[in-house]
Amino acid sequence: MNEEIQFILDSAKESMEAALKHLEKEFVKIRAGKASPAMLSSVMVEYYGSQTPLSQVSNINTPDGRTISVQPWEKKMLQEIETAIMNANLGFNPMNNGDFVIINVPPLTEERRIQLTKQAKAEAEDAKVGVRNARQEANKEIRDLDVSEDLQKNAEVDVQELTDQYIKKVDIFLAAKEAEIMKV
Repeated sequence: MNEEIQFILDSAKESMEAALKHLEKEFVKIRAGKASPAMLSSVMVEYYGSQTPLSQVSNINTPDGRTISVQPWEKKMLQEIETAIMNANLGFNPMNNGDFVIINVPPLTEERRIQLTKQAKAEAEDAKVGVRNARQEANKEIRDLDVSEDLQKNAEVDVQELTDQYIKKVDIFLAAKEAEIMKV
């Protein structure tokens, strides 16, 4: 196979892989009933005048499946952290005991599970769009090459097979996440 075509296929595969990795990161943020430090990954805290990720100003642990504890490295940050968690609009009600900020993760209601499933489907659809964009870009680059029509057609078939593989992976990820969310 032509080196240029191989390069285009590798590039498309890399883009599709990036879409899948992004989906994994987004799925970690969607809670599925069990407490996880990743649930607080989007929380930013005011720290010496700049917005800093919560994980850079404290230790975040899960002592059990329903509790997240946040231990700031500086005690004066307790109030800031508590406010930041409430402002992050994650649906948590943090409690401050003087040393830690404790968050009880409530069990998901059926309504909330359906909402989270819809959110997961939207993220999966975004990933599929990313995969399809990579396919479109690869096909455009292949058409711009100065190679025989047969070689172009074969390369486009290869790109489509790659696309189908990654769309299938996205669907598998989504099915697993839905099952995790809906499990009571």
